[in-house]
Amino acid sequence: MQAIFQVEMKDNVATALEPLTPGPAEVKGDRRTDSVAVLENIPIGHKVAVNNITSGDEIMKYGVVIGRATRDIKRGQWVHLHCMCSIYDERSSHLDLYTGAPCDIKYE
Repeated sequence: MQAIFQVEMKDNVATALEPLTPGPAEVKGDRRTDSVAVLENIPIGHKVAVNNITSGDEIMKYGVVIGRATRDIKRGQWVHLHCMCSIYDERSSHLDLYTGAPCDIKYE
């Protein structure tokens, strides 16, 4: 079974330990639940919601707030720059979803 890792029990996201596809994923670490039904493809190292998150809610990872949801996120969905903003990096909303390259700067 594919696996994700929840760092702290109060976190509402876990990290993909491998590329995830729709289907069950075992939750490892300090967890509230044993498994999550992954709803979409999620790249390795990226976040997956371990419970429903409402737009405006805090995104918790490592036991601390790392960002805010910019839209509703269902349990099992990918949590990344398309549905959250970082509270540490105001430019995060200007980065490419897959490469992390800045999209607000033209290189010529």
